Amino acid sequence: MATLYDSFMARIAAGECILIDGATGTEAERRGIPKLAHAWNGGGALSHPDIIRQIHVDYLAAGAELVISNSFATHLHALRDSDEAADFEAYNRRAVELAVEARDAAGQPGALVGGGMSYWSWTGNIPPAAELHDAARRQADIMARAGADVLMLEMMVDIANMSVMLDATAGAGLPIWAGITCRRRDDGGVDLRDGDNLDAALDILNRADIDLVNIMHTRVEDVDDALDAVRARWHGPVGVYAHSSNEVDGNWVFDDVISPAGYRDLAAGWRARGAALIGGCCGITTAHVAEMKRSLFSDA
Repeated sequence: MATLYDSFMARIAAGECILIDGATGTEAERRGIPKLAHAWNGGGALSHPDIIRQIHVDYLAAGAELVISNSFATHLHALRDSDEAADFEAYNRRAVELAVEARDAAGQPGALVGGGMSYWSWTGNIPPAAELHDAARRQADIMARAGADVLMLEMMVDIANMSVMLDATAGAGLPIWAGITCRRRDDGGVDLRDGDNLDAALDILNRADIDLVNIMHTRVEDVDDALDAVRARWHGPVGVYAHSSNEVDGNWVFDDVISPAGYRDLAAGWRARGAALIGGCCGITTAHVAEMKRSLFSDA
């Protein structure tokens, strides 16, 4: 019997572009969830579950067909830096459960729940490869048991740690999407954010058991070049969820966020370039998703 995920990917294989959610972390900050030291808004799943659940509900109501758990900052080394490591399982389990609960509350049984995973560190203290691997494997297993439909690796900014995450998540029994963060060089070429060669990263992803590559947490003005570069090298479907906000002294600043209409216009171009799914990252809100639904996905 086909799963929700199978149906989702069949639509992509048939050439459909699918709308997903916008930012959860910056939206949690915008709605007043206090930050954990060195683990951003990952604490919301336990401290303010009703707000996190409502963020997911609001994205589904706006037209998103996938919501990503608020777990970008709940990997073990971030929680350890915050003296929250004892609640590693609880944070990750509840983050996924809240997204599942939101799907039920919104009356959207066909929506997917993505388990968001990263290795980003607010202190720069990324652990050795073996330790990162073991922790990521534990996190993936927790998310699978909690009801995630797909594991979404996010902010893969360098090849070495991306490779660890790919290997660690391969045994969790869930499909995997890789979210790469790109930057455009002065010469117009595109690299991973930390400077590693994008083509080399994509060659690794082509050899891995990955169903989809997302260009995510990439500046909106860099996405066109990144999308062209990825589609030229990567053999599968490509999604986009870009960001439009800035972090200043540890706080996100939303003064210069692109307007919903402006983001919609860029998204139309990404769709024309072959993007299989479109959503948003930091700074992109339910208003942006609703505008894309109204203008670009109204026939979906």
